[in-house]
Amino acid sequence: MSASGGALSRAKRIVFKVGSALLVDAATGAADRAWLDAFCADVARLRARGQQVVVVSSGAVALGRRRLGLTGRKSLTLPEKQAAAAAGQSVLMRAWEEALEPHGVGAAQILLTRDDTEVRRRWLNARATAETLIALNVVPVVNENDTVVTEEIRYGDNDRLAARVAQMVGADLLVLLSDIDGLYTADPRRDPSATHIERVAEITPEIAAMAEGANASAGVGTGGMATKIAAARIARAAGCATLITLGSRPAPLQAIEDGALATVIEAGASPAAAYKAWIAGSLAPQGWLTVDAGAAVALASGKSLLAAGVRAVEGPFDKGDAVRVRDETGREVARGLVRYDSADAHKIAGLRSDAIEAELGFTEGPMIHADDLAVGG
Repeated sequence: MSASGGALSRAKRIVFKVGSALLVDAATGAADRAWLDAFCADVARLRARGQQVVVVSSGAVALGRRRLGLTGRKSLTLPEKQAAAAAGQSVLMRAWEEALEPHGVGAAQILLTRDDTEVRRRWLNARATAETLIALNVVPVVNENDTVVTEEIRYGDNDRLAARVAQMVGADLLVLLSDIDGLYTADPRRDPSATHIERVAEITPEIAAMAEGANASAGVGTGGMATKIAAARIARAAGCATLITLGSRPAPLQAIEDGALATVIEAGASPAAAYKAWIAGSLAPQGWLTVDAGAAVALASGKSLLAAGVRAVEGPFDKGDAVRVRDETGREVARGLVRYDSADAHKIAGLRSDAIEAELGFTEGPMIHADDLAVGG
Protein backbone atom coordinates (compact mmCIF):
# COMPACT_ATOMS: atom_id res chain seq x y z
CA MET A 1 0.00 0.00 0.00
CA SER A 2 1.18 3.53 -0.75
CA ALA A 3 2.31 5.93 1.98
CA SER A 4 -0.96 7.85 1.63
CA GLY A 5 -3.09 4.72 1.66
CA GLY A 6 -1.31 3.49 4.77
CA ALA A 7 -1.76 6.83 6.53
CA LEU A 8 -5.49 6.81 5.79
CA SER A 9 -6.07 3.19 6.84
CA ARG A 10 -4.10 3.55 10.11
CA ALA A 11 -5.57 6.85 11.31
CA LYS A 12 -7.83 6.67 14.34
CA ARG A 13 -9.34 10.16 14.10
CA ILE A 14 -9.52 11.98 10.76
CA VAL A 15 -10.54 15.52 9.85
CA PHE A 16 -11.72 15.93 6.26
CA LYS A 17 -11.81 19.34 4.62
CA VAL A 18 -14.41 19.62 1.85
CA GLY A 19 -14.33 22.80 -0.20
CA SER A 20 -17.07 24.64 -2.03
CA ALA A 21 -15.71 23.60 -5.43
CA LEU A 22 -16.46 19.95 -4.56
CA LEU A 23 -19.70 20.37 -2.67
CA VAL A 24 -21.45 22.95 -4.86
CA ASP A 25 -22.38 22.33 -8.50
CA ALA A 26 -20.84 25.30 -10.32
CA ALA A 27 -23.48 25.18 -13.07
CA THR A 28 -26.55 25.26 -10.80
CA GLY A 29 -25.28 26.69 -7.50
CA ALA A 30 -26.96 23.79 -5.66
CA ALA A 31 -25.34 21.05 -3.62
CA ASP A 32 -23.79 18.33 -5.78
CA ARG A 33 -25.80 15.45 -4.37
CA ALA A 34 -24.19 12.76 -6.49
CA TRP A 35 -20.69 13.63 -5.24
CA LEU A 36 -21.87 14.15 -1.66
CA ASP A 37 -23.74 10.82 -1.55
CA ALA A 38 -20.68 8.96 -2.85
CA PHE A 39 -18.34 10.71 -0.43
CA CYS A 40 -20.57 9.97 2.56
CA ALA A 41 -20.68 6.31 1.56
CA ASP A 42 -16.88 6.44 1.56
CA VAL A 43 -16.90 8.07 5.02
CA ALA A 44 -19.37 5.47 6.33
CA ARG A 45 -16.99 2.71 5.23
CA LEU A 46 -14.21 4.23 7.34
CA ARG A 47 -16.50 4.66 10.34
CA ALA A 48 -17.66 1.05 10.05
CA ARG A 49 -14.09 -0.09 10.64
CA GLY A 50 -13.81 2.03 13.77
CA GLN A 51 -12.31 5.29 12.52
CA GLN A 52 -13.65 8.58 13.87
CA VAL A 53 -14.52 11.36 11.45
CA VAL A 54 -14.89 15.15 11.63
CA VAL A 55 -15.80 17.16 8.53
CA VAL A 56 -14.85 20.79 7.91
CA SER A 57 -17.20 21.90 5.17
CA SER A 58 -17.32 25.01 3.05
CA GLY A 59 -20.34 25.86 0.94
CA ALA A 60 -22.71 27.97 3.04
CA VAL A 61 -22.01 31.23 1.20
CA ALA A 62 -22.13 29.56 -2.22
CA LEU A 63 -25.42 27.81 -1.44
CA GLY A 64 -26.85 30.95 0.14
CA ARG A 65 -26.09 33.01 -2.98
CA ARG A 66 -28.45 30.77 -4.93
CA ARG A 67 -31.12 30.92 -2.26
CA LEU A 68 -31.00 34.74 -2.16
CA GLY A 69 -30.79 35.22 -5.92
CA LEU A 70 -27.21 36.54 -5.82
CA THR A 71 -25.63 34.04 -8.22
CA GLY A 72 -25.27 36.61 -10.99
CA ARG A 73 -23.01 38.81 -8.89
CA LYS A 74 -19.25 38.45 -9.43
CA SER A 75 -18.47 39.61 -5.89
CA LEU A 76 -20.45 40.31 -2.74
CA THR A 77 -20.11 42.95 -0.07
CA LEU A 78 -19.34 41.73 3.46
CA PRO A 79 -22.99 42.17 4.60
CA GLU A 80 -24.14 40.24 1.52
CA LYS A 81 -21.65 37.43 2.27
CA GLN A 82 -22.91 37.27 5.82
CA ALA A 83 -26.53 37.19 4.60
CA ALA A 84 -25.67 34.46 2.10
CA ALA A 85 -23.99 32.45 4.87
CA ALA A 86 -27.06 32.82 7.07
CA ALA A 87 -29.32 31.61 4.24
CA GLY A 88 -26.98 28.82 3.18
CA GLN A 89 -26.11 27.20 6.53
CA SER A 90 -29.40 25.31 6.78
CA VAL A 91 -29.12 24.20 3.14
CA LEU A 92 -25.58 22.97 3.75
CA MET A 93 -26.52 21.01 6.85
CA ARG A 94 -29.58 19.50 5.20
CA ALA A 95 -27.35 18.25 2.38
CA TRP A 96 -24.95 16.59 4.83
CA GLU A 97 -27.76 15.12 6.92
CA GLU A 98 -29.52 13.63 3.90
CA ALA A 99 -26.29 12.17 2.53
CA LEU A 100 -25.28 10.57 5.85
CA GLU A 101 -28.72 9.37 6.94
CA PRO A 102 -28.89 6.29 4.62
CA HIS A 103 -25.81 4.99 6.43
CA GLY A 104 -27.35 5.39 9.86
CA VAL A 105 -25.04 8.29 10.68
CA GLY A 106 -26.16 11.58 12.20
CA ALA A 107 -24.62 15.00 11.60
CA ALA A 108 -24.38 18.03 13.87
CA GLN A 109 -23.19 21.51 13.02
CA ILE A 110 -20.41 23.37 14.84
CA LEU A 111 -19.87 27.00 13.80
CA LEU A 112 -16.53 28.50 14.80
CA THR A 113 -14.75 31.82 14.61
CA ARG A 114 -10.99 32.29 14.91
CA ASP A 115 -11.40 33.18 18.58
CA ASP A 116 -13.00 29.80 19.24
CA THR A 117 -9.74 28.04 18.33
CA GLU A 118 -7.33 30.63 19.76
CA VAL A 119 -8.94 31.72 23.06
CA ARG A 120 -8.31 28.74 25.35
CA ARG A 121 -11.57 28.94 27.30
CA ARG A 122 -13.59 28.85 24.08
CA TRP A 123 -11.24 26.27 22.61
CA LEU A 124 -11.96 23.95 25.54
CA ASN A 125 -15.70 24.44 25.12
CA ALA A 126 -15.57 23.75 21.38
CA ARG A 127 -13.40 20.69 21.92
CA ALA A 128 -15.79 19.33 24.54
CA THR A 129 -18.70 19.72 22.12
CA ALA A 130 -16.84 17.91 19.33
CA GLU A 131 -15.71 15.11 21.67
CA THR A 132 -19.26 14.62 22.94
CA LEU A 133 -20.67 14.41 19.40
CA ILE A 134 -18.02 11.86 18.41
CA ALA A 135 -18.83 9.80 21.52
CA LEU A 136 -22.51 9.90 20.55
CA ASN A 137 -21.66 8.43 17.11
CA VAL A 138 -22.41 11.69 15.29
CA VAL A 139 -20.25 13.33 12.61
CA PRO A 140 -19.44 16.95 13.56
CA VAL A 141 -19.71 19.21 10.51
CA VAL A 142 -17.62 22.31 11.18
CA ASN A 143 -17.71 25.60 9.32
CA GLU A 144 -16.52 29.12 9.95
CA ASN A 145 -19.34 31.27 11.30
CA ASP A 146 -19.45 33.58 8.29
CA THR A 147 -22.62 35.26 9.54
CA VAL A 148 -20.67 37.16 12.22
CA VAL A 149 -16.99 37.25 11.25
CA THR A 150 -15.35 40.20 9.52
CA GLU A 151 -12.34 40.17 7.23
CA GLU A 152 -10.10 41.14 10.16
CA ILE A 153 -11.03 38.14 12.32
CA ARG A 154 -11.79 35.41 9.80
CA TYR A 155 -9.62 32.47 8.79
CA GLY A 156 -10.05 33.31 5.13
CA ASP A 157 -9.88 29.70 3.97
CA ASN A 158 -11.07 26.42 5.42
CA ASP A 159 -7.70 24.70 4.97
CA ARG A 160 -6.36 26.61 7.97
CA LEU A 161 -9.62 26.17 9.87
CA ALA A 162 -9.45 22.42 9.24
CA ALA A 163 -5.89 22.34 10.60
CA ARG A 164 -6.99 24.16 13.76
CA VAL A 165 -9.90 21.74 14.15
CA ALA A 166 -7.50 18.80 13.73
CA GLN A 167 -5.34 20.32 16.46
CA MET A 168 -8.36 20.92 18.68
CA VAL A 169 -9.75 17.36 18.49
CA GLY A 170 -6.37 15.62 18.57
CA ALA A 171 -6.71 14.11 15.08
CA ASP A 172 -3.84 12.06 13.73
CA LEU A 173 -4.70 12.75 10.08
CA LEU A 174 -5.97 15.81 8.21
CA VAL A 175 -7.26 15.12 4.69
CA LEU A 176 -7.45 18.12 2.37
CA LEU A 177 -9.59 17.27 -0.65
CA SER A 178 -8.18 19.40 -3.45
CA ASP A 179 -8.51 20.05 -7.18
CA ILE A 180 -5.16 18.33 -7.69
CA ASP A 181 -3.83 14.95 -6.56
CA GLY A 182 -1.11 16.26 -4.28
CA LEU A 183 2.05 18.32 -4.32
CA TYR A 184 4.19 18.59 -7.45
CA THR A 185 7.59 20.13 -8.08
CA ALA A 186 5.72 22.72 -10.20
CA ASP A 187 2.16 23.32 -11.38
CA PRO A 188 1.49 20.26 -13.61
CA ARG A 189 -1.23 22.16 -15.45
CA ARG A 190 1.46 24.54 -16.72
CA ASP A 191 4.63 22.48 -16.63
CA PRO A 192 4.44 18.98 -18.19
CA SER A 193 7.79 18.06 -16.60
CA ALA A 194 6.42 18.55 -13.05
CA THR A 195 6.95 15.53 -10.80
CA HIS A 196 4.48 14.30 -8.19
CA ILE A 197 5.75 14.10 -4.57
CA GLU A 198 4.28 11.16 -2.66
CA ARG A 199 5.78 11.77 0.78
CA VAL A 200 7.05 14.83 2.64
CA ALA A 201 8.97 14.17 5.86
CA GLU A 202 9.48 17.86 6.70
CA ILE A 203 8.18 21.14 5.30
CA THR A 204 11.39 22.74 4.06
CA PRO A 205 11.76 26.09 2.25
CA GLU A 206 12.04 24.07 -0.97
CA ILE A 207 8.68 22.39 -0.32
CA ALA A 208 7.09 25.76 0.46
CA ALA A 209 8.49 27.17 -2.80
CA MET A 210 7.00 24.28 -4.76
CA ALA A 211 3.61 25.02 -3.20
CA GLU A 212 3.85 28.68 -4.16
CA GLY A 213 4.56 27.63 -7.72
CA ALA A 214 1.44 25.47 -7.77
CA ASN A 215 -0.80 28.07 -6.15
CA ALA A 216 -3.49 28.01 -8.80
CA SER A 217 -7.15 27.58 -7.92
CA ALA A 218 -10.35 28.05 -9.86
CA GLY A 219 -14.09 27.76 -9.40
CA VAL A 220 -16.11 28.75 -6.32
CA GLY A 221 -13.50 27.84 -3.69
CA THR A 222 -10.64 29.85 -2.19
CA GLY A 223 -7.03 29.01 -1.53
CA GLY A 224 -4.48 26.89 -3.34
CA MET A 225 -1.52 24.62 -2.64
CA ALA A 226 0.27 27.29 -0.59
CA THR A 227 -2.64 27.49 1.86
CA LYS A 228 -2.63 23.70 2.10
CA ILE A 229 1.05 23.66 3.03
CA ALA A 230 0.37 26.41 5.58
CA ALA A 231 -2.39 24.22 7.02
CA ALA A 232 -0.06 21.23 7.05
CA ARG A 233 2.44 23.23 9.13
CA ILE A 234 -0.24 23.84 11.76
CA ALA A 235 -1.29 20.19 11.73
CA ARG A 236 2.29 18.91 11.85
CA ALA A 237 3.05 21.02 14.92
CA ALA A 238 0.04 19.36 16.57
CA GLY A 239 1.30 15.86 15.78
CA CYS A 240 -1.12 15.38 12.89
CA ALA A 241 -0.16 14.17 9.42
CA THR A 242 -1.72 15.82 6.36
CA LEU A 243 -2.90 14.09 3.19
CA ILE A 244 -3.56 16.14 0.04
CA THR A 245 -5.52 14.40 -2.69
CA LEU A 246 -7.88 14.94 -5.59
CA GLY A 247 -11.37 15.28 -4.20
CA SER A 248 -13.45 15.22 -7.37
CA ARG A 249 -13.34 11.43 -7.67
CA PRO A 250 -16.69 9.85 -6.67
CA ALA A 251 -15.00 7.88 -3.87
CA PRO A 252 -11.74 9.73 -3.16
CA LEU A 253 -10.94 7.82 0.03
CA GLN A 254 -11.28 4.40 -1.57
CA ALA A 255 -9.19 5.66 -4.48
CA ILE A 256 -6.34 6.55 -2.11
CA GLU A 257 -6.38 3.09 -0.58
CA ASP A 258 -6.45 1.60 -4.08
CA GLY A 259 -3.24 3.43 -4.95
CA ALA A 260 -4.38 6.73 -6.46
CA LEU A 261 -1.85 9.57 -6.34
CA ALA A 262 -1.78 11.68 -3.19
CA THR A 263 0.78 13.45 -1.01
CA VAL A 264 1.21 12.68 2.67
CA ILE A 265 3.02 15.19 4.88
CA GLU A 266 4.19 13.34 7.95
CA ALA A 267 3.66 14.48 11.52
CA GLY A 268 6.58 15.43 13.72
CA ALA A 269 5.20 13.58 16.77
CA SER A 270 2.02 11.97 18.02
CA PRO A 271 -0.94 14.32 18.66
CA ALA A 272 -0.80 13.61 22.41
CA ALA A 273 2.95 14.24 22.65
CA ALA A 274 2.71 17.47 20.64
CA TYR A 275 -0.16 18.71 22.77
CA LYS A 276 1.63 17.96 26.03
CA ALA A 277 4.74 19.72 24.75
CA TRP A 278 2.63 22.75 23.85
CA ILE A 279 1.18 22.89 27.36
CA ALA A 280 4.58 22.39 29.00
CA GLY A 281 6.60 24.86 26.99
CA SER A 282 4.53 27.20 24.85
CA LEU A 283 2.04 28.70 27.28
CA ALA A 284 2.65 31.27 30.01
CA PRO A 285 1.23 29.87 33.28
CA GLN A 286 -1.21 32.21 35.02
CA GLY A 287 -1.35 30.72 38.52
CA TRP A 288 -0.52 27.90 40.91
CA LEU A 289 -2.39 24.93 42.37
CA THR A 290 -0.84 23.24 45.39
CA VAL A 291 -1.80 19.58 45.77
CA ASP A 292 -1.50 16.99 48.51
CA ALA A 293 0.78 13.95 48.37
CA GLY A 294 -1.97 11.64 47.11
CA ALA A 295 -2.81 13.94 44.22
CA ALA A 296 0.87 14.26 43.29
CA VAL A 297 1.17 10.47 43.09
CA ALA A 298 -2.02 10.27 41.00
CA LEU A 299 -0.68 12.88 38.57
CA ALA A 300 2.58 10.97 38.16
CA SER A 301 0.59 7.87 37.18
CA GLY A 302 -1.34 9.74 34.47
CA LYS A 303 -4.51 10.57 36.40
CA SER A 304 -6.55 13.79 36.29
CA LEU A 305 -6.23 16.39 39.03
CA LEU A 306 -9.38 16.26 41.15
CA ALA A 307 -10.54 19.19 43.24
CA ALA A 308 -10.33 16.98 46.31
CA GLY A 309 -6.54 16.91 46.06
CA VAL A 310 -6.08 20.68 45.78
CA ARG A 311 -4.88 22.38 48.95
CA ALA A 312 -4.26 25.95 47.76
CA VAL A 313 -5.11 28.15 44.77
CA GLU A 314 -3.11 31.17 43.62
CA GLY A 315 -4.35 33.34 40.76
CA PRO A 316 -5.96 35.09 39.15
CA PHE A 317 -6.61 32.85 36.14
CA ASP A 318 -9.51 32.10 33.80
CA LYS A 319 -10.98 28.81 32.68
CA GLY A 320 -8.67 27.37 30.03
CA ASP A 321 -5.54 29.13 31.27
CA ALA A 322 -2.34 27.21 31.86
CA VAL A 323 -1.42 26.85 35.52
CA ARG A 324 1.49 25.29 37.41
CA VAL A 325 0.86 22.44 39.82
CA ARG A 326 3.18 21.93 42.81
CA ASP A 327 3.30 19.52 45.71
CA GLU A 328 3.30 20.55 49.35
CA THR A 329 7.11 20.85 49.35
CA GLY A 330 6.88 23.53 46.63
CA ARG A 331 8.23 21.33 43.82
CA GLU A 332 6.51 21.82 40.45
CA VAL A 333 5.05 18.48 39.36
CA ALA A 334 2.89 19.41 36.35
CA ARG A 335 1.36 22.08 34.17
CA GLY A 336 -2.10 21.98 32.70
CA LEU A 337 -5.16 23.76 31.39
CA VAL A 338 -7.51 24.38 34.30
CA ARG A 339 -11.26 23.87 33.82
CA TYR A 340 -12.36 26.47 36.40
CA ASP A 341 -11.44 30.10 36.91
CA SER A 342 -9.55 31.01 40.07
CA ALA A 343 -12.65 32.21 41.94
CA ASP A 344 -14.44 28.90 41.38
CA ALA A 345 -11.26 26.91 42.01
CA HIS A 346 -11.01 28.53 45.46
CA LYS A 347 -14.59 27.45 46.22
CA ILE A 348 -14.15 23.80 45.25
CA ALA A 349 -10.58 23.16 46.43
CA GLY A 350 -10.68 20.10 48.68
CA LEU A 351 -14.21 19.09 47.65
CA ARG A 352 -15.16 15.65 46.40
CA SER A 353 -16.24 15.54 42.76
CA ASP A 354 -19.86 14.81 43.66
CA ALA A 355 -20.04 18.01 45.75
CA ILE A 356 -18.88 20.45 43.06
CA GLU A 357 -22.26 20.98 41.38
CA ALA A 358 -23.93 21.72 44.70
CA GLU A 359 -21.28 24.36 45.41
CA LEU A 360 -21.13 26.04 42.00
CA GLY A 361 -24.42 25.12 40.34
CA PHE A 362 -22.50 23.33 37.56
CA THR A 363 -19.54 21.05 37.10
CA GLU A 364 -16.77 20.92 34.49
CA GLY A 365 -15.39 17.64 35.82
CA PRO A 366 -11.86 17.45 37.29
CA MET A 367 -9.85 20.56 38.10
CA ILE A 368 -7.49 19.59 35.26
CA HIS A 369 -8.22 16.63 32.99
CA ALA A 370 -5.41 14.14 32.37
CA ASP A 371 -5.55 14.96 28.64
CA ASP A 372 -4.70 18.57 29.47
CA LEU A 373 -1.78 17.84 31.83
CA ALA A 374 1.94 17.79 31.13
CA VAL A 375 3.53 16.00 34.08
CA GLY A 376 7.05 16.78 35.29
CA GLY A 377 8.70 19.86 36.75
